[in-house]
Amino acid sequence: MPTISMFYGIIVSMMYMDNKQHAIPHIHADYQGQSVVLSIPDGEILAGNFPPKKLKLMRAWIEIHHESLLANWELAVVGKTVFTIEPLR
Repeated sequence: MPTISMFYGIIVSMMYMDNKQHAIPHIHADYQGQSVVLSIPDGEILAGNFPPKKLKLMRAWIEIHHESLLANWELAVVGKTVFTIEPLR
């Protein structure tokens, strides 16, 4: 699962060919042993749990990088290499 960004202790990744269980575009995030799957269109939780403050950061990051995330999703679902995305600063 390639890492596409890291910020404030959060590791954001996107799996290749990962459109079966969650058919909508999504990302995976990990922070101190907690994992969450968030939809790209609206930042909603599809699976897992995350600290509220970190979830708020993730949703802001998704909103800022929405187009890049969707472009990465299109690459990932066909098994092509994804690109890194700027972290929150």
